[in-house]
Amino acid sequence: MISLFSGDRPRSAVLSVILLAILVVLAAAPFAFPGAQALNTAAKICVFVILVASYDLLIGYAGIVSFAHTMFYGIGGYGVGLALYGWGATWVSVFGGLALALGLGIVLALAIGLFSLRVRAIFFAMITLAVASAFAILASQLSGFTGGEDGRSFRVPPELRPAFKLFEEPVLGLDISGKVLTYYILFATALALFLLALRVVNSPFGSVLKAIRENDFRTEALGYRTVVFRTKVNCLAAAMAVVAGGLNALWLRYTGPDTTLSFAIMLDILLMVVIGGMGTLYGAVIGATLFIVAQNYLQKLMAVGAAATEGIPLVPHLIHPDRWLLWLGILFVASVYFFPTGIVGRFRKAGPH
Repeated sequence: MISLFSGDRPRSAVLSVILLAILVVLAAAPFAFPGAQALNTAAKICVFVILVASYDLLIGYAGIVSFAHTMFYGIGGYGVGLALYGWGATWVSVFGGLALALGLGIVLALAIGLFSLRVRAIFFAMITLAVASAFAILASQLSGFTGGEDGRSFRVPPELRPAFKLFEEPVLGLDISGKVLTYYILFATALALFLLALRVVNSPFGSVLKAIRENDFRTEALGYRTVVFRTKVNCLAAAMAVVAGGLNALWLRYTGPDTTLSFAIMLDILLMVVIGGMGTLYGAVIGATLFIVAQNYLQKLMAVGAAATEGIPLVPHLIHPDRWLLWLGILFVASVYFFPTGIVGRFRKAGPH
């Protein structure tokens, strides 16, 4: 399917196996991994694959450093969440809120692009940081509308609620509830948007983006209006981030500044891009999967390790579960040291060209 849409197959057998394994595990997650935490982890991976891939379109392919990506993510979350909260738990609210959020996100991305992408990269990054910070403050202060720091909880359409059953009898031992249906909406949307992004970067438009990243002055001299191309990809990345935010709100049945607008989310996106490899959308899949699995299960793994090494001096203290962030940082630094171009970059070098 990837070859059909983009002609860009993984250049390594190892990379192909890893990507196929991730696809199969995500597709079968509700059946293979019972329990809320496993399904929540799989859903978060689906959301962040969209988010990281859209950001890689900017930084990896167009050479644009933006700190406003969580703003568009938040616009999607608030658009769907506030529509469901204010208009009722209907599909009209879902699609209406998402449509309004997409319109606002694209308009903001267009304005930021046209007015800011003419300046140098560092100034554009600072402008996007200022805009994102202003939006986060605005969302927190408009408490009567957005719920302020507490955010908004809301109900979803009946077909997406845990009590809903698609079939009377279980399928392969699993009740197909509204929560499972919501997960597969996330999975299908993530897969479709990822294939769309692959198609974009392997099109003539994507080739121009790569040329701009390598040498924007030479690309301009060849007759391409670099500001127009950068603005277009900025709008596309913003639209994908808006959809990711809307899906996240639909899954959590909650939207608020901590789940969509926090700068910590922006740092997580950057880490995932670096771990997977910039300038390769396959890296978005691997980076998001590794980071989120470590984020959710590293602490438990360390607890098991600490119990197993209880009689050894110092070791149980070093791998105590409370130190999981330290070890996550060590794993990140080690991955960057051994794979300076990202994990996918390492496999690409190993594979045929």
